[in-house]
This record gives sequence, structure tokens and C-alpha cells, in this order.
Amino acid sequence: MADFLTSTHRAKWIFSPQDLKEKYKAANQRARQALEKYGATRMEVDIDGSWSYPEPQSDAKEIVEKHSRPKPLKTEEEQLLRTFYEFKIQDVCDAFKFPRKIQLVRLKKIMYQQKSLSLGFDLIVYAPYRALDGFVNVMEEFIEANDDQLQTLKDVHETAKVESDKIMLTDAPLLFPPGQLALAALYRANEVHGLLDFERYVGSLLSRQHDTHSISELTVSMNAIISLVTKLVTLTATDMKHVDRKLKLCRDPSSHDKSKKRKHRSKESSSEMHA
Repeated sequence: MADFLTSTHRAKWIFSPQDLKEKYKAANQRARQALEKYGATRMEVDIDGSWSYPEPQSDAKEIVEKHSRPKPLKTEEEQLLRTFYEFKIQDVCDAFKFPRKIQLVRLKKIMYQQKSLSLGFDLIVYAPYRALDGFVNVMEEFIEANDDQLQTLKDVHETAKVESDKIMLTDAPLLFPPGQLALAALYRANEVHGLLDFERYVGSLLSRQHDTHSISELTVSMNAIISLVTKLVTLTATDMKHVDRKLKLCRDPSSHDKSKKRKHRSKESSSEMHA
């Protein structure tokens, strides 16, 4: 059976906050350099994970005047776009009755940002959902649940799944192991339903699993995860219109001219209809 402790996910894709910040910054810088060198950031990702760009434009400065070049996205704008489309992925999952675990594509997407011949990860990427199921089973034993408590426990489980979905929209999966993500989701759910003394429950978990973490260490991690969730903002297409336009221009500067031509043709057609 696959084990997170020996996985490439744990070895290569759990970062410190500073390391993750630097990786975002480096990816943004590569995009800026591509925009300067090639006149666009559009690229192809080859099957081996390497990147390929069009031939450098030696006369790029002549083709695109400096004052009219597309402005590169800021790191913060890239993160807003990513979060916006991740919300959309969850909406699509709901519409087609897909499990939201498909959100794991997020981790692989981040991995593709690393330019190397090897992507450095195995097929399996871990999420909090399996750990959550296990923790709920232990919780049932811990409270020696009667019929009424079993219903509350089910409610806690469902609320924790929703909290896990929110967690997957943040940077938390790249900063903390899936077990800690699941505990943070359970903590939030237990706050809603008031099923048990969560600190005593965590202490029971640690003694059962002979875990080297202390309750205080796990509390710090859970609070950090919860803090990331509380900062999530639901963005609308209107909110993202300006950033999305910047992205399209960076990927293909000629799209602006194409858009202007379409609008011009549309106006001409409208004029002919009313003539």
C-alpha cells in the first residue's frame, strides 16, 4: 500500500513558506523573461516535462513598441487567477458529480512549473480525504458513540469534507502533510457541531500512533492552515476581468488586435442591419 512517509510528495513537494514564496517568485520571473525575449509567454510543455518556446525575436523591440508591450502579471495576480479557476474546477466537479478529489491536479500543476527533465514526483499525490476517514473512525471509538452521537459524528464528517475542499484551494497542501490538513478540517467541523473535547481527542491520537509531534506543535500547524482558509476570497469573473485580459495579452499580444477587428466587424454588421 502506498505510504505518504516514503513518497516523493513528502520528499519533494512539501515546502517551507519561504521556499514556496521563492518558487512562485522564480516562476513569475521566468515568465517575465520570456515576455521580454519572445514577445509572449505562450509555451509548449513537452511530454518529458521540459519547456519549449518559439524562436527568440531578435527584432522584438521593433515588432512591439516598448510602451505598448503587454505588462507581465504580478505574483499576486497569478495566485488570484489560480484560485479563481480552482473554484471553477470544484463547480465543474459538482455539476458532473465528480469527486472533488480531482482538485489534486493543483499539486501536479505546481509541479509542472519546475523546469527540468524530471518532474520529480510519482503518480500518487496525497490529499486529506483518506486521513479524514481514518480520523473519524478513531473519533467514533474515542467517544463510544451512541445513536444520537453517531448522527452528530456524520455531520462532523460531512462538514470536515467541506472544510477539506476549502483547504485544497489554499497553499496548505504544499506546506503541510495530508494528516495535518485533515485534522485542521476536523477541528473546524468540531467547532461547528461541538461533538467532543478536541485537544483530548488529539492527545489520544498521538498516543495511539506513537507520534513524535506534541499537541502544541499540531495546534500551531492547524491554526496556520485555518488562517489560510479564512483568507480565501470568492472571486467573480468581473473581479478577474482585468487580470484575465493581462494574461491573454501576455500569452498572445496579437489577441488585442484580433479582438479589435472582431469588435469592428460587429459594429459594421450592426450598422448594416440598421441601414
